Amino acid sequence: MKLGSFCSSLLLLLIIPKACQGENILVLPSEGSHWVNMEILIQALYSKGHNITILRSSKSWYIKENSHYKTLTVPMEKGLNEDYIKKTVNYVIEFERGSLPLTTVLYMAFEMLDTLIELHTIFAELAKALLDDKELMQNIKDSKFDVMIADPCWGSGTIVAKYLNLPLIYNVRWLLLEEAHLAIAPSPLSYIPVTGSHSTDKMTFAERVKNVFLYVATRIQTTLIIKQTYQKICDEYLEPGTDFYQLMQAADLWLMRVDFVFEFPRPTMPNVIYMGGFQCKPAKPLPQHLEEFVQSSGEHGVIIMSLGAFIGELPHDLTDEIAAAFASLPQKVIWRYKGARPATLGNNTLIVDWMPQNDLLGHPKIKMFVAHGGTNGVQEALYHGVPVLGIPVFFDQHDNLLRLTERGGAKMLTVDILDKDTFLKAIQEVLHEPSYRTNMQKLSRLHRDQPMHPLDLAIFWIEFVMRHKGAAHLRTESYKMPWYSYHSVDVMLFLLGVVLLVCFTVFILVRCLYRTICKRKVKRWQPMDNVPCLSSNDC
Repeated sequence: MKLGSFCSSLLLLLIIPKACQGENILVLPSEGSHWVNMEILIQALYSKGHNITILRSSKSWYIKENSHYKTLTVPMEKGLNEDYIKKTVNYVIEFERGSLPLTTVLYMAFEMLDTLIELHTIFAELAKALLDDKELMQNIKDSKFDVMIADPCWGSGTIVAKYLNLPLIYNVRWLLLEEAHLAIAPSPLSYIPVTGSHSTDKMTFAERVKNVFLYVATRIQTTLIIKQTYQKICDEYLEPGTDFYQLMQAADLWLMRVDFVFEFPRPTMPNVIYMGGFQCKPAKPLPQHLEEFVQSSGEHGVIIMSLGAFIGELPHDLTDEIAAAFASLPQKVIWRYKGARPATLGNNTLIVDWMPQNDLLGHPKIKMFVAHGGTNGVQEALYHGVPVLGIPVFFDQHDNLLRLTERGGAKMLTVDILDKDTFLKAIQEVLHEPSYRTNMQKLSRLHRDQPMHPLDLAIFWIEFVMRHKGAAHLRTESYKMPWYSYHSVDVMLFLLGVVLLVCFTVFILVRCLYRTICKRKVKRWQPMDNVPCLSSNDC
């Protein structure tokens, strides 16, 4: 009996380590808010016992050392640093406000494509630096990773995953310059608005014309960027004939950071998993100094403002207008801002370098969220049912806010009309019109009514891909088809040719038949020369 118990215990000890052993996951993330939500995914995977390795550039300013993951740092001469982002943001804001001279506006219109190519060149160089480091790549191969997770707003992760022959999962909203759905899912431009069109899914004829034009322009820009950056890396390091855009479309799983409470209804694909709001969770208690400040607001409540990871400061005159509007309010204000202290700042406004945004949005005294319209921020506001006053600046921010505005949970102000009076009027409208909060709370209930939390859903599907060494059965092969085959242009031309050929054949037959009949008729009724005239009329 004792021997049997010993053998059972030994067998259990042998089984447990294997059952608890986590998989090896390689991650190539992006910077800014993209890293913020990638880190949440990494922490959840770590808590499940998986081993995480992060590939990062030596110029990274967001991705830090952490006990949850191992980092492999690649030396780089250039990087996407904070100063570069700040300069780009300031240019865009000045452009939107119309305060630049015409020559500068025209210059910026042509310069933006060069700037985008330069940004993607940096990340293409990251892939090149990784692949050139033979020792590092051998160590990665020896580690026997089970899957790679990447953010496809930059293309380096796609190339590295193919080189290592690893199943690829995207933590995605953007694919280079386009919203990711446009690359893999059927997207009729009659009711699928292209990001940047500022349209809803109900478009007029003029808006549909604009939508098609923007789609074509985006595809041209994407093609130019790929040709100048990532395709060169593919040609050098991957199999001959590898097309980078097709390679991007061939990912096993797309973890999409939206859901259909937020996104307009549209066609989708089996390997697209919606995890919108996966970073959202019930609010935790605030730090003491913030809790005291919030409680001091009394019955008026608190407004919070944050313009995201990339917009730490604004032009001084714009900042003063915002601060002056806040100072006129009875509410308390918590403003995440890293610039110089505004001259018009009121005693009711607390400026902070960082704030626990999710925890503040979940606090019962929060009345409104002034936001730039980033995906993370609008999803957290939606989760907690807090109405939004949006100030979009660039990328997808206007379109994100448009989706909330269309559903009655937000109001939007553009920077070109932003001053103290317009800002104050917009704040008071969102505060005192009950429909904004009512609509956002309705959206919150819809979003929360799911069979499982979006983060748990994402983890399940990541582990699914690792268990089955990919998810090829969910992936359509349509991305390998040329555009004319995908849209059946060749079939329509063939059928049109058949119809024309049949019509032409029928026309020829009818024409020949008509000529034959008419010829016989003329011959039959032709008068004979040797027949005498019976009367003068007959002659």
